[in-house]
Amino acid sequence: MEKKCVVFVTTNGEKTSKKVSDAVLENRLAACVNRVPGIVSRYWWKGKLETSREELLIMKTKKSLVPRLIKAVKKAHPYEVPEIIALDINDGNIEYLNWVARETE
Repeated sequence: MEKKCVVFVTTNGEKTSKKVSDAVLENRLAACVNRVPGIVSRYWWKGKLETSREELLIMKTKKSLVPRLIKAVKKAHPYEVPEIIALDINDGNIEYLNWVARETE
């Protein structure tokens, strides 16, 4: 069975979250995207400590689709360097993981 991944992407708000989600879902690069609003991110950017209100997108996909998903997110995302982190799923509900496989390219 092909490996599945969870991909985390932060955005600057609802409008970008919808645009990014639509880009990956309409192209079947993810089976599901969860939107978690109201997070606060602290990070270094260009030598300065920053704080931003953001949203977190949690995407479920096949590992083989991650390069195309990254490309689609970058195209739809306004950040110069968007956070896109993919983590392998090592175990889980087999019916759900099979569903992820069926709903993606």
